[in-house]
Amino acid sequence: MICPAWSKGSSGGTFSFSTTPRRSLRLQRELLEREERRRALAREWATRRFLPEPPRAPPSPPRRRRYCRDPAVHNALYAGDLPRVQSIFKDEATANLVLEMVSEELVWSPEQGLWVLSPRRQQTSALRIVTARGYEDCARHLLLRGAAVDAVVGGRAPLHDSAAAPHPNCARLLLAFGADPNVLSAEGSAPLHLCTAPQSLRCAELLLAHGARVNLGTRDRQVTALHVAARQGLVAHVELYLHHGADPSHRTHQGETPLNAAAAAAEHPKDAERYLRVAEQLLAAGADPGAAGRKGHTPLHNACANGHPGLARLLLCHGADATVPNGAGDTPMDCALRAVHEYRDQRPEETLVLLLDHGALPGHPKMLRLCCQHPPALEVMLNAYDRVPPAEGWAEDVPPELWEEHQEFYTSAVRMAGQPRRLQHLARWAIRSHLGSRCHSAVPKLALPPALRRYLQLHIEGVIS
Repeated sequence: MICPAWSKGSSGGTFSFSTTPRRSLRLQRELLEREERRRALAREWATRRFLPEPPRAPPSPPRRRRYCRDPAVHNALYAGDLPRVQSIFKDEATANLVLEMVSEELVWSPEQGLWVLSPRRQQTSALRIVTARGYEDCARHLLLRGAAVDAVVGGRAPLHDSAAAPHPNCARLLLAFGADPNVLSAEGSAPLHLCTAPQSLRCAELLLAHGARVNLGTRDRQVTALHVAARQGLVAHVELYLHHGADPSHRTHQGETPLNAAAAAAEHPKDAERYLRVAEQLLAAGADPGAAGRKGHTPLHNACANGHPGLARLLLCHGADATVPNGAGDTPMDCALRAVHEYRDQRPEETLVLLLDHGALPGHPKMLRLCCQHPPALEVMLNAYDRVPPAEGWAEDVPPELWEEHQEFYTSAVRMAGQPRRLQHLARWAIRSHLGSRCHSAVPKLALPPALRRYLQLHIEGVIS
């Protein structure tokens, strides 16, 4: 049971304060302190704005930082123990202490030729610790005691930590106390660049509402928030940034666009749908489907290398070139063939057909060894030639157990190697060669029976004839 506090009234008697009035009085006092700080800043700004600038005093020497290595202080902050924080941080000097922690890590010593323990110093601030953990009451106390809201200690400002965590309540508090939404970390990143999780959407909204520059790039690489969101497959973030004027054509120092970033990161089948939606949004906003980024990779190169037929289809429908080589001379078809084995459960034969329907060439027969362990992909590629290439380049790479499982297909492929194909296949090859990159649009319009149309579209039959 909490004992009430007693105070003398104006008549000389006493009266009790319950818990609720005491909390109300404390909040009112904090609001008054905050209002006084705001008015002081406003008066200072008005003086600088409208009055002649007074003579500048000689610059004062920088305030010497005070350090704290006391584990008890650290523990109070990490635990969010508000009473202890209030008892420790009572003024501006203590609120701006630099908290230093020393840990030991293994490093290689060339002189000794072995791994040795070496001390590693890490610095942070009290405000960084509590905002990174969402302790809003502790953060408010520190700010009211004069904690520097934008101080970059240990490489980051408090707003970086609250956005990365993410803790929207602390981000809102910091911004209300005047935090710069574009403050840069030691690595040159703004808080918006650290909104990398789906749960950080509210933080991103708060930052943009308080003036965060949506097209601000990181200091060294010029990566924007849209690049980050596209690389992480954050559909809602991408929509938010585009709504606030993000440039879908902005390039990093390596030439990457947000679409390049999304296509390169779409490596896992479970994330395929998210990255497809991100790409749809970027293309609708005007992104270039053929923009070559790092090492000359286009988004189509990346989509094919990641075994993502849905993304490849989307890019091709928006005009991506199926024949353009990258910096190493590889075409999207080369990338797709190299991905067959790793992504054989994701129907890589669909990507191969898509590329062939948009004008890609089957390439050198030696590339057949890359797809020989996935019969549907091998069938598509063999039917892209007017005659089956020699089997010596791929047959020895097929495991015996796989050969036994698909014996009819592999036997027919070896039997037809170097032999003339049926007239039906030669007619198919001639029609497809004539249509070239128009196969995807022209073949469905031909007045042919459905079975013959499927044959022209390289439908899988399970045998080479």
